[in-house]
Order: sequence, then structure tokens, then C-alpha cells
Amino acid sequence: MSLTDRREDLLIAIALTKFSVHYEDADPELAEHAWQLAANCLVDHNVEPAEAVDALEIGSQ
Repeated sequence: MSLTDRREDLLIAIALTKFSVHYEDADPELAEHAWQLAANCLVDHNVEPAEAVDALEIGSQ
């Protein structure tokens, strides 16, 4: 399955968000930077953070 740029960007945003949550205590500055990159990516695609997984339409046919 080939990923579209939008789907790829949304997957990256989700990964960056997860990274920011897991490393918030270890490196707050890096975690904040990851969160900002994720947020920018979602804004580019007009997707709210809570809607990112749904926007990927995983499992829907």
C-alpha cells in the first residue's frame, strides 16, 4: 500500500506526539519541539490532534 503525502504526514504527527508524551520528563525541551512539529503538521492538513487517527481511516473500508 502506497502512502499518500497526507497519510504519511499524519502518521509522522502521531509518532511525534507519542514521542513528546513519552520523553516529556526526560527532555522537556525536545518533547516540546516534537509536539510543535506534530502540531504544525496537523495544521498543514487542517486536522485537530484528537482527529488525527480518525483522519487516517485505519480499518475503514
